[in-house]
Amino acid sequence: MIGWNAFALLAVTSLSPAPPAQAAVDIPAPEQIMIVPPEIKALLRERVIDTTNSPEKRLQRLVELIFEPNGLGLQYDTEATLSIAETWQQRRANCLSFTLLFVALAREVGLEAHVQEVGQVVTWYQEQGLIFNAGHVNAGLRVNGRTATMDLDSNVLYDSRGPRQITDRRALAHFYNNRGADQLAAHDYATARRYFDLSLQMEPRFVPAWSNLGVLESRVNDLTAASHDFETALSINKDHAPSLHNASKLYLQMGDTRRAAQLQTRLERSRSKDPFYQFMQGVIAERAANYPLAVHYYDKAVRLYGRAHQFHFGLARAYFLSGNNRLAEREMARARALGGSDEQRAIYQTKLDGIRRLEARHAAH
Repeated sequence: MIGWNAFALLAVTSLSPAPPAQAAVDIPAPEQIMIVPPEIKALLRERVIDTTNSPEKRLQRLVELIFEPNGLGLQYDTEATLSIAETWQQRRANCLSFTLLFVALAREVGLEAHVQEVGQVVTWYQEQGLIFNAGHVNAGLRVNGRTATMDLDSNVLYDSRGPRQITDRRALAHFYNNRGADQLAAHDYATARRYFDLSLQMEPRFVPAWSNLGVLESRVNDLTAASHDFETALSINKDHAPSLHNASKLYLQMGDTRRAAQLQTRLERSRSKDPFYQFMQGVIAERAANYPLAVHYYDKAVRLYGRAHQFHFGLARAYFLSGNNRLAEREMARARALGGSDEQRAIYQTKLDGIRRLEARHAAH
């Protein structure tokens, strides 16, 4: 599942007075975050290690221990950026907490595991609708020479590059950045700064932390420092959308309209090549019942990332709602052909059959 605050896009806002002093927050050291408590080690030995020497069976029993009610019974919580011990105690996790937990426990039972990072994702939830996020992590495994990915969310579309292995230090940079973003949202700027500093200690080139630190500096009216932070982020990743967006707003505030325009142009150029941005613009247009505009954006997303069945489904919907059943049928067929699971393909087949019946009735008249 998504760690929603990782890579947070926190727009620069109008300046406000400094918040009142808040109680100091106990920030965990890196070794505290990843430590596996003795009671968990004992349970792993009883339920996993002592039951089999087979790596595949150990993996299966580890998954059962984490998810089944007679084990951890893990539940998803978008706000739960927690250490391994906290995740175990509270029985909740976001994608980052789950990944840290799973990787640590997999290593404890003798499996080769690591944290993976995805630059961008789109995911779907029945209760929340469509959600876009600019970052995601999951667990990578190597079992008997084969590789696998363990993800808390089966409903996620990765960017075209897919998951990439990262170091434990970079994973901890995610952790501290998540926590810092939470404190930034709560206006506890002193604690947020400590978290962002720790994130950058773990990974000095961690762009999201530089970007969020720039937001923090702008809110405390240190615009020079904010400019430095955003420029540092952009020197590492020139197309980082949150930094481009926030830096452009900052330079407008500082009266540097030339630099603001440069960054805005770069942002628009980056978005024009970003299938996820185009797709989200299609969603916005569809929700506003502007179906021709939705077709435009969905079609561009498909042209940029043609293997995503979700994009073809969006384009099919927009064509159908525009009254173009022929093109809706074409895109629904493509969505069905690309659909990941048997269940998903069956859903697309049902919708495709419905369009075809409608077309047949129109042809009969």
